[in-house]
Amino acid sequence: MSSPSIAADAPNLPFRQDASLIALVGLAHMVSHFSQLLLPPLFPWLKDAFDVSYAQLGFMLTVFFVVSCAVQAVAGFLVDRWGPRPVLYVGLVAIALSCFGSALSTSYWQITFFAGLAGLGNGVFHPVDYTLLNRRVSPHRLGHAYSAHGITGTLGWAIAPGLMTGVAMFHSWQAAMAVAGLVPVAVLVVLWLNHQRLHLDVKPVVQQGPSDGNFDFLRLPAVWLCFMFFFLFATILGVVQAFAPEASRQLHDIPLASVALCLTVYMIGSASGMVVGGFLIQDPRRSDKVVAVAFAVAATMALILALSPMPDWLVPVLFAFMGVASGTAGPSRDLLVKQSTPINATGRVYGVVYGGLDVGQAITPLIFGLLMDHGQFRGVLIGLALVQCILIFSAFKLRSVSRI
Repeated sequence: MSSPSIAADAPNLPFRQDASLIALVGLAHMVSHFSQLLLPPLFPWLKDAFDVSYAQLGFMLTVFFVVSCAVQAVAGFLVDRWGPRPVLYVGLVAIALSCFGSALSTSYWQITFFAGLAGLGNGVFHPVDYTLLNRRVSPHRLGHAYSAHGITGTLGWAIAPGLMTGVAMFHSWQAAMAVAGLVPVAVLVVLWLNHQRLHLDVKPVVQQGPSDGNFDFLRLPAVWLCFMFFFLFATILGVVQAFAPEASRQLHDIPLASVALCLTVYMIGSASGMVVGGFLIQDPRRSDKVVAVAFAVAATMALILALSPMPDWLVPVLFAFMGVASGTAGPSRDLLVKQSTPINATGRVYGVVYGGLDVGQAITPLIFGLLMDHGQFRGVLIGLALVQCILIFSAFKLRSVSRI
């Protein structure tokens, strides 16, 4: 069976043209990651406001990512049919409405509903982003485009905890959600003013065989290996974002404000690591080794947090090192997936493959939320290290089906 394909990779374009598109796509991607971390920093306030357990708080994230996963697969087809720009606009509007609706919520189930609406918005970004980057960016700049894409997303993760915690501490969690809603609105305005740069001609899918169909790509083992790879990667993200900082606070008796700091320095460290990672993928044949070494370091940091006593100032430092290691793996991760999926993968392929992120982040809060409820704080961090180790083996397996 032949692989689904679209137009060939973008021709060599002027630097300014590539840079402007990468910047706009990165700005949108920042909102995606920003939306994923709006609720976890507010867990201490939401737990008291609605008298719920950690597992119930984790369920809100499950709703977010289940909806996002379903939408992501559908969004891939919509991007192929209508182009990425209108799909992107719908996603930003959904996230903004979710924030404002959450700010007005008076019950646990209301805010859970709006978490689902935010998941709807989040689901459009990967099919949109990678379609634009793969189709519009010069091939020799694609590695740096992946790096910039990862950095902007990580900055969204870094901004959210500080913003949400800061506003909640000085005013209320409702005010924090309302302020957060202004971010997707502002980005939508910027993208609207630059809408021509996001235009992409929608062309019919070029089929390479008479039996090819819209769903034939689902028969490719590489697609599901990529899906599982992202599932594991998302499990790590889910633990770090929702529970690892709080588990570290309980184990090492650090101040409450340091919980948000741990997450912020992790994300800043991750963004810094992606800068380095963008240069490490110059040789695509070593992408699996970069991922393996990076997550071996990250797993070591998690085990130190779990098993070693330490002063409170050292906890954020270890989170920062863990973030640098994870970020360094980011561009190699994206290249590894591109090498292993069908040539000229369309939006629908990316929609399914990157759905592994949402599935992992949907399941993770339920499992690790129960560990938190039972006081298994050390188990949360050991579990994080275990998943990081499994991801190392997954990277080598994925490399075995690479085209390069």
